[in-house]
Amino acid sequence: MKKKWLLLSLIGFLVSCSKQESMDALTARVFTVAEQQYLTMDTRLESTTLPQSIAPDSTFKSSTIYWWCSGFYPGSLWYIYEYTQNEAVKTLAEKNTLKLDPIQYVTNDHDVGFQLNCSYGNGFRLTGNEDYKKVLYQGAQSLATRFSSVTGVTRSWDFLRRGWKYPVIIDNMMNLELLMFASKTFDNDTLEYIARTHANTTLKNHFRKDYSSYHLVDYDPEDGHVRSQQTVQGYANESSWGRGQAWALYGYTMMFRMTGDEKYLEHAENIADMLLSRLPVDGIPYWDFDAPNGNEYRDASAGAIMASAFVELSGFVTDEKTGQNYLSIAEKQLRTLASPHYLAEPGTNCNFILKHSVGNLPENSEVDVPLSYADYYFLEALLRYKKAVE
Repeated sequence: MKKKWLLLSLIGFLVSCSKQESMDALTARVFTVAEQQYLTMDTRLESTTLPQSIAPDSTFKSSTIYWWCSGFYPGSLWYIYEYTQNEAVKTLAEKNTLKLDPIQYVTNDHDVGFQLNCSYGNGFRLTGNEDYKKVLYQGAQSLATRFSSVTGVTRSWDFLRRGWKYPVIIDNMMNLELLMFASKTFDNDTLEYIARTHANTTLKNHFRKDYSSYHLVDYDPEDGHVRSQQTVQGYANESSWGRGQAWALYGYTMMFRMTGDEKYLEHAENIADMLLSRLPVDGIPYWDFDAPNGNEYRDASAGAIMASAFVELSGFVTDEKTGQNYLSIAEKQLRTLASPHYLAEPGTNCNFILKHSVGNLPENSEVDVPLSYADYYFLEALLRYKKAVE
């Protein structure tokens, strides 16, 4: 046993002394794993199911197309195809994207943007398929029905807990990209107005003085005033839920890209600087930055989302040093996620790519498991990084 320990220690020392893996080599390695995992993943699915996570009994957990995460698997397949140009992956991407066709008509949920933009959006970007574009436009129109001119935001959930009347979560910033795409593509000013108004109202009501974000703001639908600011998936109402901060960083970076409005860039930079002051050394966020013993769980999904946003933001800021700082933290996050602790071995992890994400710890749901959106944003971040340094 002692000899084995000494051998492992020697190997670890030699590895630590070896030359650092290039990001190109790291990216190639990850996409090799991703391709193997996701080609096999498809064999676990039925005609109306998509990957979700791993169940408490350690078995594969799928979802219907109506689960909010349903667009991430086809979206990841499109990213894998973009990198590998493997036609077999493209065929699976097309097949799994088409499963989501009915989502374009959904009006009782705000996650249409996640579901369609990740799947049909990437499909259209890579193929120019006009049928995909039509689905995206119909989906945007369906999402727009959830907007209220009184509150100035699109409603997140229809179910009411804790006395909510009009709940809006920070996650909803991510769905604005679908509205902005459809507005630009089809010259629809109303959709851009809705997206901008939601972003402006959220900027005003969702953030604390230190630029951390509440998870949920409840509005009065009668006059639009803020009834409460709280959390659902974080530790406490005044805590900084890790993935919520990631959604905020990504959302305002994206809104600057889509609109060119400097106030969104300024807000994204403020969020980014707050995160730089709070992230652990390896760059992977705690599930909640303020939870007691919060370092018990890290959230790979929040790290992947942040990495993707940091890369994009690094290309927008005017100060070269600031941009390099953002790119450096993204590289650190990507290197950590590509390490054996987070990156699954092919054939393991129920064919998901990343381990150790946290869905909803307060409800003991999807804790320390793989999640389809962690995989999606990890692949997106790697592709963005590759383009940023080319």
